[in-house]
Amino acid sequence: MLARQRQARIVDEVRRHGGVRVSDLTSLLDVSDMTVRRDLEELDRRGLLQKVHGGAVLASNSAEEPGFEAKSVRERREKDALAEVAAGLVRPGQALAVSAGTTTRALATALSAVPGITVVTNSVRVAEAFEPTAGSGAQTVVLTGGVRTPSDALVGPLADAAIRSLHVDVLFLGVHGMDPVAGFTTPNLAEAETNRAFLAHAQKVIVVADHTKWRTVGLCSFGPLSAADVLVTDDGIDPEARMLLEETVGELVLAPVGQADAGRVGKDEL
Repeated sequence: MLARQRQARIVDEVRRHGGVRVSDLTSLLDVSDMTVRRDLEELDRRGLLQKVHGGAVLASNSAEEPGFEAKSVRERREKDALAEVAAGLVRPGQALAVSAGTTTRALATALSAVPGITVVTNSVRVAEAFEPTAGSGAQTVVLTGGVRTPSDALVGPLADAAIRSLHVDVLFLGVHGMDPVAGFTTPNLAEAETNRAFLAHAQKVIVVADHTKWRTVGLCSFGPLSAADVLVTDDGIDPEARMLLEETVGELVLAPVGQADAGRVGKDEL
Protein backbone atom coordinates (compact mmCIF):
# COMPACT_ATOMS: atom_id res chain seq x y z
CA MET A 1 0.00 0.00 0.00
CA LEU A 2 1.37 3.41 -0.99
CA ALA A 3 1.78 6.09 1.67
CA ARG A 4 -1.04 8.21 0.21
CA GLN A 5 -3.37 5.21 0.12
CA ARG A 6 -2.47 4.33 3.70
CA GLN A 7 -3.03 7.90 4.86
CA ALA A 8 -6.38 8.06 3.07
CA ARG A 9 -7.40 4.89 4.92
CA ILE A 10 -6.36 6.46 8.23
CA VAL A 11 -8.42 9.59 7.55
CA ASP A 12 -11.39 7.41 6.62
CA GLU A 13 -11.09 5.46 9.89
CA VAL A 14 -10.94 8.68 11.91
CA ARG A 15 -14.01 10.05 10.14
CA ARG A 16 -15.92 6.81 10.65
CA HIS A 17 -15.17 6.42 14.35
CA GLY A 18 -14.26 9.94 15.52
CA GLY A 19 -10.80 8.78 16.59
CA VAL A 20 -8.29 5.94 16.24
CA ARG A 21 -5.47 4.41 18.29
CA VAL A 22 -1.99 3.83 16.93
CA SER A 23 -2.17 0.20 18.02
CA ASP A 24 -5.38 -0.34 16.06
CA LEU A 25 -3.90 1.24 12.95
CA THR A 26 -0.77 -0.90 13.06
CA SER A 27 -2.96 -4.03 13.05
CA LEU A 28 -5.34 -2.70 10.41
CA LEU A 29 -2.61 -1.56 8.03
CA ASP A 30 0.00 -4.19 8.92
CA VAL A 31 2.75 -1.60 9.41
CA SER A 32 4.98 -0.52 12.30
CA ASP A 33 4.17 1.98 15.05
CA MET A 34 6.78 4.31 13.61
CA THR A 35 5.13 4.29 10.17
CA VAL A 36 1.73 5.05 11.65
CA ARG A 37 3.11 7.88 13.78
CA ARG A 38 4.82 9.42 10.76
CA ASP A 39 1.54 9.21 8.84
CA LEU A 40 -0.34 10.85 11.70
CA GLU A 41 2.19 13.67 11.89
CA GLU A 42 1.86 14.29 8.15
CA LEU A 43 -1.95 14.23 8.28
CA ASP A 44 -1.93 16.55 11.30
CA ARG A 45 0.35 18.96 9.43
CA ARG A 46 -2.09 18.95 6.50
CA GLY A 47 -5.02 19.66 8.83
CA LEU A 48 -6.84 16.41 8.02
CA LEU A 49 -6.85 15.17 11.62
CA GLN A 50 -5.49 16.07 15.06
CA LYS A 51 -2.69 13.91 16.46
CA VAL A 52 -3.13 13.17 20.17
CA HIS A 53 -1.35 10.93 22.66
CA GLY A 54 -1.72 7.34 21.46
CA GLY A 55 -3.67 8.12 18.28
CA ALA A 56 -5.66 10.77 16.44
CA VAL A 57 -9.07 12.44 16.46
CA LEU A 58 -11.10 14.55 14.05
CA ALA A 59 -9.67 17.99 13.36
CA SER A 60 -13.09 19.58 13.48
CA ASN A 61 -13.95 23.25 13.62
CA SER A 62 -17.67 23.80 13.36
CA ALA A 63 -17.24 27.30 11.89
CA GLU A 64 -14.52 26.38 9.39
CA GLU A 65 -15.69 26.62 5.78
CA PRO A 66 -13.28 25.08 3.25
CA GLY A 67 -13.18 26.65 -0.19
CA PHE A 68 -14.70 24.98 -3.25
CA GLU A 69 -11.34 23.91 -4.68
CA ALA A 70 -10.23 22.37 -1.39
CA LYS A 71 -13.43 20.34 -1.13
CA SER A 72 -13.50 19.33 -4.78
CA VAL A 73 -10.48 17.03 -4.44
CA ARG A 74 -12.01 15.03 -1.58
CA GLU A 75 -13.87 11.74 -2.14
CA ARG A 76 -14.05 12.15 -5.91
CA ARG A 77 -15.07 8.54 -6.56
CA GLU A 78 -17.86 8.79 -4.01
CA LYS A 79 -19.16 12.07 -5.44
CA ASP A 80 -19.21 10.69 -8.98
CA ALA A 81 -21.05 7.58 -7.80
CA LEU A 82 -23.61 9.66 -5.88
CA ALA A 83 -24.12 11.91 -8.90
CA GLU A 84 -24.82 9.00 -11.25
CA VAL A 85 -27.35 7.41 -8.91
CA ALA A 86 -29.07 10.69 -7.97
CA ALA A 87 -29.40 11.78 -11.61
CA GLY A 88 -31.26 8.54 -12.27
CA LEU A 89 -34.02 9.73 -9.94
CA VAL A 90 -34.92 12.66 -12.25
CA ARG A 91 -37.59 12.64 -14.94
CA PRO A 92 -37.44 14.83 -18.07
CA GLY A 93 -39.40 18.04 -17.71
CA GLN A 94 -39.18 18.34 -13.92
CA ALA A 95 -38.39 21.57 -12.08
CA LEU A 96 -35.38 21.04 -9.85
CA ALA A 97 -33.51 23.02 -7.22
CA VAL A 98 -29.81 22.21 -6.78
CA SER A 99 -27.96 23.68 -3.82
CA ALA A 100 -24.31 24.71 -3.86
CA GLY A 101 -21.47 22.29 -3.18
CA THR A 102 -18.93 20.01 -4.80
CA THR A 103 -21.19 16.96 -4.66
CA THR A 104 -24.06 18.86 -6.26
CA ARG A 105 -21.62 20.19 -8.87
CA ALA A 106 -20.84 16.59 -9.83
CA LEU A 107 -24.59 15.91 -9.91
CA ALA A 108 -25.14 18.90 -12.20
CA THR A 109 -22.76 17.41 -14.73
CA ALA A 110 -24.81 14.19 -14.71
CA LEU A 111 -28.08 16.14 -14.97
CA SER A 112 -26.89 18.14 -17.97
CA ALA A 113 -28.00 15.32 -20.28
CA VAL A 114 -31.59 15.21 -18.94
CA PRO A 115 -33.91 16.97 -21.41
CA GLY A 116 -36.42 19.67 -20.61
CA ILE A 117 -35.59 20.26 -16.95
CA THR A 118 -35.69 23.62 -15.21
CA VAL A 119 -32.94 24.09 -12.62
CA VAL A 120 -32.91 26.67 -9.83
CA THR A 121 -29.54 26.97 -8.12
CA ASN A 122 -27.62 29.26 -5.77
CA SER A 123 -24.29 28.15 -7.23
CA VAL A 124 -22.38 29.61 -10.16
CA ARG A 125 -20.45 26.34 -10.35
CA VAL A 126 -23.64 24.33 -10.72
CA ALA A 127 -25.04 26.75 -13.31
CA GLU A 128 -21.83 26.43 -15.37
CA ALA A 129 -22.41 22.69 -15.70
CA PHE A 130 -25.55 23.37 -17.73
CA GLU A 131 -23.89 25.48 -20.40
CA PRO A 132 -25.31 24.33 -23.77
CA THR A 133 -23.55 21.36 -25.33
CA ALA A 134 -24.27 19.14 -28.31
CA GLY A 135 -25.97 16.56 -26.08
CA SER A 136 -27.92 18.87 -23.80
CA GLY A 137 -31.70 18.97 -23.87
CA ALA A 138 -32.95 22.58 -23.81
CA GLN A 139 -32.70 23.10 -20.08
CA THR A 140 -33.66 26.31 -18.30
CA VAL A 141 -31.31 27.47 -15.52
CA VAL A 142 -32.27 30.09 -12.91
CA LEU A 143 -29.40 31.49 -10.83
CA THR A 144 -30.64 33.05 -7.59
CA GLY A 145 -27.97 35.69 -7.11
CA GLY A 146 -26.74 36.72 -3.67
CA VAL A 147 -23.49 37.04 -1.75
CA ARG A 148 -20.84 34.43 -2.52
CA THR A 149 -19.43 32.32 0.35
CA PRO A 150 -15.95 30.69 0.47
CA SER A 151 -17.55 27.51 -0.88
CA ASP A 152 -19.09 29.44 -3.80
CA ALA A 153 -22.67 29.36 -2.53
CA LEU A 154 -24.82 32.41 -3.25
CA VAL A 155 -26.65 33.31 -0.03
CA GLY A 156 -28.37 36.16 1.76
CA PRO A 157 -31.69 38.04 1.36
CA LEU A 158 -31.54 38.18 -2.44
CA ALA A 159 -31.00 34.43 -2.77
CA ASP A 160 -33.63 33.64 -0.14
CA ALA A 161 -36.25 35.88 -1.79
CA ALA A 162 -35.65 34.29 -5.18
CA ILE A 163 -36.05 30.78 -3.76
CA ARG A 164 -39.19 31.66 -1.78
CA SER A 165 -40.91 32.89 -4.94
CA LEU A 166 -40.58 29.48 -6.61
CA HIS A 167 -41.90 25.95 -6.10
CA VAL A 168 -39.91 22.99 -7.43
CA ASP A 169 -40.62 19.31 -7.85
CA VAL A 170 -37.33 18.07 -6.41
CA LEU A 171 -34.59 19.65 -4.31
CA PHE A 172 -31.09 18.16 -4.47
CA LEU A 173 -29.33 19.30 -1.33
CA GLY A 174 -25.65 19.01 -0.49
CA VAL A 175 -24.62 19.23 3.17
CA HIS A 176 -21.47 19.92 5.18
CA GLY A 177 -22.41 17.28 7.73
CA MET A 178 -25.17 14.96 8.94
CA ASP A 179 -25.56 13.87 12.53
CA PRO A 180 -28.31 12.02 14.42
CA VAL A 181 -28.62 14.89 16.92
CA ALA A 182 -27.61 18.00 14.94
CA GLY A 183 -29.26 16.87 11.71
CA PHE A 184 -28.03 18.48 8.48
CA THR A 185 -25.54 21.28 9.09
CA THR A 186 -23.38 23.93 7.44
CA PRO A 187 -20.58 26.12 8.84
CA ASN A 188 -22.18 29.26 7.30
CA LEU A 189 -25.07 31.07 9.03
CA ALA A 190 -26.41 32.66 5.85
CA GLU A 191 -26.19 29.42 3.89
CA ALA A 192 -28.23 27.69 6.59
CA GLU A 193 -31.05 30.20 6.02
CA THR A 194 -30.86 29.74 2.25
CA ASN A 195 -31.04 25.97 2.67
CA ARG A 196 -34.12 26.37 4.88
CA ALA A 197 -35.76 28.34 2.08
CA PHE A 198 -34.94 25.54 -0.35
CA LEU A 199 -36.45 22.95 2.01
CA ALA A 200 -39.66 24.94 2.43
CA HIS A 201 -40.32 25.22 -1.31
CA ALA A 202 -39.68 21.72 -2.63
CA GLN A 203 -42.18 18.90 -2.97
CA LYS A 204 -39.45 16.27 -2.59
CA VAL A 205 -36.06 16.57 -0.87
CA ILE A 206 -33.11 14.43 -1.96
CA VAL A 207 -29.94 14.88 0.09
CA VAL A 208 -26.65 13.81 -1.53
CA ALA A 209 -23.86 13.23 0.99
CA ASP A 210 -20.95 10.78 0.99
CA HIS A 211 -20.12 8.64 4.02
CA THR A 212 -17.48 11.07 5.37
CA LYS A 213 -20.24 13.58 6.16
CA TRP A 214 -21.63 11.26 8.83
CA ARG A 215 -21.21 12.70 12.34
CA THR A 216 -19.61 15.84 10.93
CA VAL A 217 -21.28 18.82 12.62
CA GLY A 218 -21.14 22.37 11.25
CA LEU A 219 -21.99 25.55 13.11
CA CYS A 220 -25.63 25.75 11.97
CA SER A 221 -28.37 23.14 11.74
CA PHE A 222 -30.94 23.76 9.02
CA GLY A 223 -33.01 20.58 9.12
CA PRO A 224 -33.39 17.21 10.85
CA LEU A 225 -32.38 13.99 9.11
CA SER A 226 -36.10 13.24 8.70
CA ALA A 227 -36.35 16.22 6.33
CA ALA A 228 -34.81 14.02 3.62
CA ASP A 229 -37.37 12.12 1.58
CA VAL A 230 -34.37 10.38 0.03
CA LEU A 231 -30.75 10.27 1.20
CA VAL A 232 -28.21 9.22 -1.42
CA THR A 233 -24.92 8.18 0.15
CA ASP A 234 -22.25 5.65 -0.77
CA ASP A 235 -21.74 2.06 0.30
CA GLY A 236 -18.84 3.07 2.55
CA ILE A 237 -21.32 4.27 5.17
CA ASP A 238 -20.82 2.66 8.57
CA PRO A 239 -23.29 -0.22 9.24
CA GLU A 240 -24.47 1.42 12.45
CA ALA A 241 -25.07 4.69 10.61
CA ARG A 242 -26.94 2.82 7.89
CA MET A 243 -29.30 1.26 10.42
CA LEU A 244 -30.03 4.63 12.02
CA LEU A 245 -30.57 6.32 8.66
CA GLU A 246 -32.92 3.56 7.52
CA GLU A 247 -35.11 4.41 10.51
CA THR A 248 -34.92 8.18 10.01
CA VAL A 249 -34.97 9.21 6.35
CA GLY A 250 -37.77 8.37 3.94
CA GLU A 251 -35.55 6.22 1.73
CA LEU A 252 -31.86 5.37 1.87
CA VAL A 253 -30.07 4.90 -1.47
CA LEU A 254 -26.56 3.45 -1.48
CA ALA A 255 -24.39 4.34 -4.47
CA PRO A 256 -21.88 1.60 -5.33
CA VAL A 257 -18.26 2.56 -4.77
CA GLY A 258 -16.75 -0.40 -2.94
CA GLN A 259 -19.45 -2.93 -3.81
CA ALA A 260 -21.00 -4.14 -7.01
CA ASP A 261 -24.61 -3.05 -6.56
CA ALA A 262 -26.50 -0.16 -5.03
CA GLY A 263 -29.07 -0.89 -2.38
CA ARG A 264 -32.27 0.96 -1.64
CA VAL A 265 -34.00 0.75 1.71
CA GLY A 266 -37.25 2.54 2.55
CA LYS A 267 -39.07 2.74 5.87
CA ASP A 268 -41.77 0.45 4.56
CA GLU A 269 -39.17 -2.29 3.98
CA LEU A 270 -37.97 -2.46 7.58
